[in-house]
Amino acid sequence: MVLNLQDHSRAFKIGEAHYDIGNDLYRVMLDSRMAYTCGYWSGSPPAKTLAEAQEAKLDLVCRKIGLEEGQRVLDIGCGWGSFAKFAAEKYGAQVVGITVSKEQVALGKELCKGLPVELRLQDYREVDETFDHIVSLGMFEHVGCKNYREYFKVAQRCLKEGGLFLLHTIGSNVSARSGEPWLTKYIFPGGMLPSMAQVARAAEGFFVIEEAHNFGADYDKTLMAWFVNFDAAWLSLRARYDDRFYRMWKYYLLMCAGTFRARSNQLWQIILSPHGVAGGYRAIR
Repeated sequence: MVLNLQDHSRAFKIGEAHYDIGNDLYRVMLDSRMAYTCGYWSGSPPAKTLAEAQEAKLDLVCRKIGLEEGQRVLDIGCGWGSFAKFAAEKYGAQVVGITVSKEQVALGKELCKGLPVELRLQDYREVDETFDHIVSLGMFEHVGCKNYREYFKVAQRCLKEGGLFLLHTIGSNVSARSGEPWLTKYIFPGGMLPSMAQVARAAEGFFVIEEAHNFGADYDKTLMAWFVNFDAAWLSLRARYDDRFYRMWKYYLLMCAGTFRARSNQLWQIILSPHGVAGGYRAIR
């Protein structure tokens, strides 16, 4: 691969092609918080519904970074503000969320109104300010292998000494330099899954990897829940989306569920610190 398909000039392409296609679609497909990332079904006690799984995931993220009231957090790839709203409501945090989707910013600002949350239409490479912690939930899949090092360099410069960076990403068992052809053509332009080896190489010299938590099997359940919601709401969506879209979206959700059920794809939450946590990081589940 010669071209950098995820360079700065193409940063907003994925927002326009995928996340801007219609908030009405995502409202009916996702949970009430509109979290478009893997839910945490396997916690204690196990989640029984999509809403419970997403609440458990958001709380897990906050607990893993040791979030405290008044702390300022950067959310790279904030979506419709699900984490930002949760962290502000439940933990009293101040959150800056960035996304490349105009529709996500518009609706997210409405959903987070009245909270200490700022959502921006901004590429991660443009952020140059410091935060107590950083989270990135389901955005790294859009970064591209040619930009992994720059991504971690940006995160390092934005993270205060003593802060933690939680990277939540789908991962592949093997290293690759391009994405799955059908998904990159029809669903996620420029999408690419990292391997653990690629993450470790890219973070080298910027961060200490404190912990990696794999709950990839939970993505099967999450995707199947999204499909059930999408399928049940299809009659109300048909006025805006044609039958070809239905077949394509159904294939996307079910095919991806299959990759996690087969364990060929993973879901990692990786905890990183600038210089290592004094005394060691205590794993939280």
